[in-house]
This record gives sequence, C-alpha cells and structure tokens, in this order.
Amino acid sequence: MKILILGGTRFLGRVFVEEALKRGHEVTLFNRGTNKEIFPEVEQLIGDRNDDVSSLENRKWDVVVDTCGFSPHHIRNVGEALRDNIKHYI
Repeated sequence: MKILILGGTRFLGRVFVEEALKRGHEVTLFNRGTNKEIFPEVEQLIGDRNDDVSSLENRKWDVVVDTCGFSPHHIRNVGEALRDNIKHYI
C-alpha cells in the first residue's frame, strides 16, 4: 500500500512510519525537513502545510495519515492539493 504520512518524525508519526515499513508498505513523508536523518530510506517531500503543499500535487497514495493537522486551515490546504489523488485520509 502507498502511504503518505504528514509529519512522521515525532511522537505518533514516528510510530506510524516504523509500523508501516515493518509491514512492507511504501511510505512517503511530507514535512518541513528539519529531521531528514530520521528514516533516510523513505522518500521525503519537503514543504510547509501552511504555505507550500505543491510537492503533494499530481501524486497518488492509497492512504494519507495526518499526524499534524491541528486546525481546519491545515487540513483544507492539504485536502485541496490531494483531492483527486487519494483513497483515504486519516
């Protein structure tokens, strides 16, 4: 399964990444790139959900796990970029 994890380097996100990799899923991270040394084997898309989500456009994933959507604005920006390219948003 192709999984996009928003955040993914701290707290719950880190656990999601570890478990997804252990189960053989293809994982992509989207975050600000401040912890690139964590999960070097995983594709990491750099961006800021407050400003620039362009790296999410025109890509397809089966599921998105959002570990850092704290306000409707955060979810709206990402949702618009991913609208036609995902099956599930968690």
